[in-house]
Amino acid sequence: MAETGGDLPEPPVRPARRAATMADVAQAIGVSHQTVSRVLNDPGSVSPETTSRVLQAIGELGYRRNRAARALATRRSQTIGVVSFDTTLYGPASTLFGIEQAAGEAGYAVTVASVKAMTEGSLREAIDRLAMHDVDGIVLIAPLRDTSTVLPVLDPDLPAVVVEGGRAPGLASVCVDQELGARLVTRHLLDRGARTVWHVAGPADWIEAESRVAGWRDELAEAGAEVPAPLRGDWSPPSGYQAGRKLARRKDVGAVFVANDQMALGLLRAFHEAGLRIPEDVLVAGFDDVPEAGYYTPPLTTVRQDFAAVGRRSIELVLEQVAAGRAAARHQVVAPELVVRQSTSR
Repeated sequence: MAETGGDLPEPPVRPARRAATMADVAQAIGVSHQTVSRVLNDPGSVSPETTSRVLQAIGELGYRRNRAARALATRRSQTIGVVSFDTTLYGPASTLFGIEQAAGEAGYAVTVASVKAMTEGSLREAIDRLAMHDVDGIVLIAPLRDTSTVLPVLDPDLPAVVVEGGRAPGLASVCVDQELGARLVTRHLLDRGARTVWHVAGPADWIEAESRVAGWRDELAEAGAEVPAPLRGDWSPPSGYQAGRKLARRKDVGAVFVANDQMALGLLRAFHEAGLRIPEDVLVAGFDDVPEAGYYTPPLTTVRQDFAAVGRRSIELVLEQVAAGRAAARHQVVAPELVVRQSTSR
């Protein structure tokens, strides 16, 4: 048998593929470098036809903007700071995800500073952490009622947007119309034949919880229906279960609006254990439209919040301020949507 001598030759090294540049995009479709730059940085200044051609070429060539180079050119970090609170809950977590998605689409990175409590000290610490990244602006997810007392910590010249924090004096803000959502679901239950609607509310220190209570109460009052005392939960299934056990002992409960879907899950369990049929004996509706809501037993009627729209509008507002070089107070409201499923369909 013949022997092979020496090591096998190394395979040829292929040169790395050069990353596409803005000039490559411009040359591919016969436009100027400046036109491509305007499409990326100020799309409203370019015709829709040219914008479409540029974006198609960007996709085909795999062009990616160099954030560091752009930061040097614009003296901006291309980073938005987000102060978040309790992202273990579906609403705040989904809001944060919507903001991150919208920022990425706008060519911005996101740096997150989480706080356990919305106090002046924790907010100041979070802002200091974000300042280390030279963020161009801040989005503050602020669902607690006490947040308004600590907002003066924010630099009045810093582009900032408050999300789900109500109308913040002197600051831009974005929120879902929680009162409208509560009204829609309460009206739906009344239209299904309920004489009144009981309510399992969220924690009293949450702005969203109190807005849902207000919408529920106002809709009942306008309909001339009795307004029962709300039961309080903490957003968790166990608290919904405890509220459900209390309501199941009553004989006058025909419809329940629960302030979020997780508490509604616990309430449904309590009603099932008490032998109550949903929707035959009691109508049940929630709020949020979590991904599992359509798979509850029975599938849950609920109110859907458009977290993607909240994210887009938050980023739009903060980038408007970045472009203008100053803070500005504008308020944007996102409409909710009632999603009807079997838990209220007799």
